[in-house]
Amino acid sequence: MFQLPKPAFDVNAGSGSDNLGDLPEWNLDDLYTGQDAPELKRDLDWLEQACADFAADYEGKLADLHAAGLLECIQRNEKISSIAGRIMSFAGLRYYQLTTDGERAKFLSDCQEKITNYTTPLVFFTLELNRLDADTLKAMYAENADLARYAPVIRRIQAMKPYQLSDELEKFLHDLGVVGDAWERLFDETIAGLTFDVDGEELGIESTLNLLTEQDRDKRESAARELARTFQANIRTFARVHNTTAKEKEVIDRWRGMPTAQTSRHLSNDVEPEVVEALRDAVVDAYPKLSHRYYELKRKWLGLDRMQVWDRNAPLPMEAPRKIDWPTARGMVMDAYSDFDPRMGDLAEPFFDKGWIDAAVKPGKAPGAFAHPTVTDVHPYVMLNYLGKPRDVMTLAHELGHGVHQVLAAEQGELLSSTPLTLAETASVFGEMLTFRKLLDAAKDNAERKVLLAGKVEDMINTVVRQIAFYDFECKLHDARRGGELTSEDIGALWMSVQGESLGPAFDFMEGYETFWAYIPHFVHSPFYVYAYAFGDGLVNALYAVYEENPDGFQDKYFDMLKAGGSMHHKELLAPFGLDASDPAFWDKGLSMISGFIDQLEAMED
Repeated sequence: MFQLPKPAFDVNAGSGSDNLGDLPEWNLDDLYTGQDAPELKRDLDWLEQACADFAADYEGKLADLHAAGLLECIQRNEKISSIAGRIMSFAGLRYYQLTTDGERAKFLSDCQEKITNYTTPLVFFTLELNRLDADTLKAMYAENADLARYAPVIRRIQAMKPYQLSDELEKFLHDLGVVGDAWERLFDETIAGLTFDVDGEELGIESTLNLLTEQDRDKRESAARELARTFQANIRTFARVHNTTAKEKEVIDRWRGMPTAQTSRHLSNDVEPEVVEALRDAVVDAYPKLSHRYYELKRKWLGLDRMQVWDRNAPLPMEAPRKIDWPTARGMVMDAYSDFDPRMGDLAEPFFDKGWIDAAVKPGKAPGAFAHPTVTDVHPYVMLNYLGKPRDVMTLAHELGHGVHQVLAAEQGELLSSTPLTLAETASVFGEMLTFRKLLDAAKDNAERKVLLAGKVEDMINTVVRQIAFYDFECKLHDARRGGELTSEDIGALWMSVQGESLGPAFDFMEGYETFWAYIPHFVHSPFYVYAYAFGDGLVNALYAVYEENPDGFQDKYFDMLKAGGSMHHKELLAPFGLDASDPAFWDKGLSMISGFIDQLEAMED
């Protein structure tokens, strides 16, 4: 209920913010003006009392409530979620601005512990909800339309009913959550504190990863080898974090009777396991016509006999080095959004003007990019590590899409606004597609068009092929951990087992690449999160095909989908577009767009 914002892995984030213009920073005052703000103390005091009162009023009594009483109970719980979410959003965002600062880490930890302690008495709420009879609930919904609004929330809570433990054990697990959070913070602080010596220059991880997209191949190789060296030097810490978090998950899953390590993620995403497996299988089957085929093209363009891992995100030889300043990036994305629908531009503009974006690369700042919705009576905040690469513009378009989605969904209220991860990537990937299409239409010649198409294909491969390979790696990791402790070499072998299969025969893999699993935060923060990226990309590709085929009325249906937040299942949300993610052919429709782009690139070779 009280999740911290999670930095999203962005393989293309980079370094050096010179001559990029005035990069915005967060103004967190809309949450609290500081950690000593009287409003923060007021809310913590209120929360402690509200949780105690809620437990006193309702524990052991949910089965006796009538419709109006159950509605009031849920709304009181929603208010508690809102205040707790505001506090944790402030503490978490402040921490991610400077993860190496001990005072900020302590403040975050203290807030987490207080809120965990305050909310432990509330564990009964979901447990007793799960004991309510389905027919009784149906009758209540028919009697009270306001209560019926919360039916999707109750449905998702009750999906956990088969895996529910005793009240006492559930309270124990709730209290124990702060220990898992501590392992996540160890990972974050270790990553943020790493330094890399590349050709005599000391850099952070974002800056070093950025060098993998440099035109100079020697520079790319130096960066890759230094990444490998530094990861290896810290590999025992990363192996310990992964072993511990995977074991913790295995214990909880075993006690709950979860059939697979992935089950809890599918439940939280409100998606059927067979739908995810259909996606996974469709992508793996498509490796030869997607990544294998594209990287063979790229190998020829680069004039190489064999590709190395530092060539994967290399610019094309005909691609002129380009640094896009912040005002230009803003204009590109805003034009693309506004041309699709002026309402999109209106929703995006405050992010730039009101301190809702933190864009610059700074020492100690968390790597990657994310959009955090905070709570529905405030607004989202977007974090970037903007360095002026064309892909950074796409990251801006991506995260801004999340932000727009979160603003639109906020009208659903705290419990209904949160979109399952599988659908949460819809607006972000759609925003990227709008920006890409805008740039493609403006291409001056065939060479520029080729560079843009290749860049988009690489982004799609990173979003679909690479993330499904990550998913397979996680499946293997959690399965192997159930058999005992894993050495760093064990984990590295699992990592390498998916790399060649997904990237294809054009690649050789340098010694040390087996450590590159170490820095990807999703494996620690949100196990099996990664398939949501592939889900979102496939869904958006199918959506965009519908838009191109029949644009009339599409925008209104699209806005309705975003406004729905978490109030509807993916089948209901996609039905107005004539799409169904449970149909295996659905994924082929999305993947065919990527394949079509590669077809165009091959045709340019003739």
